[in-house]
Amino acid sequence: MFKLKTVFVFTALVLVTVACRNSVSVTNEFPTPEPSPWSTPLPKIELKPDVELEKQIAKIAEEAKGKVGVAAVVLETGDSVMLNGDQHFPMQSVYKLPIAMAVMEQIKRGELDLDEKIGVTKEDMVRQGQRSPLRDANPNGGEFSIRELIGFSLMESDGTASDVLMRVAGGAEEIQSYLSLIGVQDMAVVNTEKEIGRDWKTQYENWATPTAAVDLLRWFHETDKHADDPMPPTPTPDGAGLNCNCLPPEHPYRDPSDFRAITRSLIASVPGAKRLKALLPAGTIVAHKTGTGGTQNGITGATNDIGIITMPNGKNIAIAVFVSDSPADEKTREAVIAKIAKACWDRWAKTT
Repeated sequence: MFKLKTVFVFTALVLVTVACRNSVSVTNEFPTPEPSPWSTPLPKIELKPDVELEKQIAKIAEEAKGKVGVAAVVLETGDSVMLNGDQHFPMQSVYKLPIAMAVMEQIKRGELDLDEKIGVTKEDMVRQGQRSPLRDANPNGGEFSIRELIGFSLMESDGTASDVLMRVAGGAEEIQSYLSLIGVQDMAVVNTEKEIGRDWKTQYENWATPTAAVDLLRWFHETDKHADDPMPPTPTPDGAGLNCNCLPPEHPYRDPSDFRAITRSLIASVPGAKRLKALLPAGTIVAHKTGTGGTQNGITGATNDIGIITMPNGKNIAIAVFVSDSPADEKTREAVIAKIAKACWDRWAKTT
């Protein structure tokens, strides 16, 4: 009996040893997922100019007594109007949108993270007189997520936040490379907000044509509409509930995988209440970015607003209105933008 048990144990040990030698090894390392592909340009859209609407817009533009550029396109149909669409206009804070989009491209590629913390120092702050709620609330600096910086930059048109985002992206050259990547031509991002504020001439170095601004908006819209999370609800007049800086981590609209962080900020934008959306029906969703220059010798360098207007029929107007070198007061300049947007709405909300 003892010998039989010994043989049994020995046989079992041999079988275990053989099994171990023949076992399949399991790796404890996993390959890094491939990053998302680089963005590419969109196919050209076939435009259908509306001659009568262009005449109406040209008449409205005369009220500014300056240089006015307009491009507006119904993205789903190609119905369009242009006024000085290929001329250069200073962007001012409009250029914060392509900066934020370039950062989001790097997030999509896995090079940055939307909730990554970025240090902001006193040296990063734009000067007094330039808009920066971030600076005003945090005069000694601090740490802010990229999500928060995008919110400050687009919703509050914060110069400090925009400059930090440009730095995070790799500088103005990287922003320009991004614009080339997505096929947006005739748009120049050259200087930081701090540099733009140095003198009168610098603002003209950061320019765009109205046509290029609409191309940017079209690319943004095509990217954004394929996002997985739902659109935000119709915003209240004060943008309550849409502040992406205040949404809790578990909120369904906090999805770092797409451009919705930008969309929410554009919808809830604080500046510009009297521009594109001023004369549109209450509750109209307008995702927009303004830009405003200073006034010298009675001439204001830039009063701008670009954005996407969603119509009741579900179609969208991408529109850019630039008012440059105007001697008119702010009320008149903003009214010109509002009237042009309303003219487009009246024509296309009913006929397209």
